[in-house]
Amino acid sequence: MRRGFRISSLVPSGLVFDGVSDSEDSVILAVRSEAEEAQCPLCATTSRRIHSRYIRHVADLPSAGKRVRLRLLTRRFTCDVPHCRRRIFAERFGEDLVPLRRRRTARLEYIVHHLGLALGGRPAASFAKRLMLPVSNDTLLRVVRRRTAMPTDPLLVVGLDDWAFRRNHRYGTIVCDLERRRIVTLLPDRETATVRAWLSKHPAINIVSRDRG
Repeated sequence: MRRGFRISSLVPSGLVFDGVSDSEDSVILAVRSEAEEAQCPLCATTSRRIHSRYIRHVADLPSAGKRVRLRLLTRRFTCDVPHCRRRIFAERFGEDLVPLRRRRTARLEYIVHHLGLALGGRPAASFAKRLMLPVSNDTLLRVVRRRTAMPTDPLLVVGLDDWAFRRNHRYGTIVCDLERRRIVTLLPDRETATVRAWLSKHPAINIVSRDRG
């Protein structure tokens, strides 16, 4: 027997579904952590003693042409370790679920990041709006820059390509670590002097691949 669609299936793993409200263009899911305790970010001691609660509003992946937002019940816990300076702390949900101080789930930010890489700033923002992912050009740029990973090991092989801040108007240079297959940085323009200045700060690089038309 085929099972019908359950609204709770939209909730990211690790969260408990408590209820739903919807409108013509959006769905709001009331959720909370399934954990009974939380770890103090300063001393790493777990606590079950709840001090208070508050609500975080977090954007998630759209569904059936509607925007989805999480109404995330967040608890503040009391740390009972006498020498710990953090007496009260808010529970954290993990960087792979709802990153700290973010207004988007990790899975939504992943999509936004790759839209920005593929299309550039303004085109990606326009396309995201059609996908019910309302993000501004500035937000896309922040997400792309935030997720650029600066490797701890020396860079040896890098690739350079154009990246559109605003297609047909303003372009920069995206630098990728070709060995680790990750983004290193975004340079503000395509000028040779800018690229040379950046390369001079990374003397270990011995191969540079340019993919420009």
